[in-house]
Amino acid sequence: MRNIAVYAGTFDPITFGHVDVVERAAKLFDEVIVAIAVNKNKSPLFSLEERVDLTKAVLSRFPNVKVSGFESLLLQFAKEQGANILLRGVRAVADFDYEFQLASMNRYLNPAIETMFLMPSEKYMYISSSLVREIATLFGDVTGFVPPLVVDALNKKIKK
Repeated sequence: MRNIAVYAGTFDPITFGHVDVVERAAKLFDEVIVAIAVNKNKSPLFSLEERVDLTKAVLSRFPNVKVSGFESLLLQFAKEQGANILLRGVRAVADFDYEFQLASMNRYLNPAIETMFLMPSEKYMYISSSLVREIATLFGDVTGFVPPLVVDALNKKIKK
């Protein structure tokens, strides 16, 4: 049986923390699908297409990683992809409370798909896409938080 993991999020934008989780997941699973969500509860800086394109470019060095946008229920997307694992990145206890609730609900809805948690490396634990966006929109330096390609995209989007 192949282990296919779906790592879902808005990735607005992808950060070094995300890349760290993907890099480690690519070593653990046969295939990792980075699923970029349309989240109607958020107002992303980048469009879905821009987020997919940036993420594909950043993760292109991983042969068993694929990037896809989606706007359905995550479990439905995972089932369509033949995935048996939902991969979640957890940075802090506050993340875990929400993620535990989500994992429990997902297990109730589809017990055939397991949820697994990976923490980013300690040096990335404090990075979040929302903090990166805030720093960038206030014209701060985000080079320590996101890949150079993303820095360029942020600068163009914000018109520094």
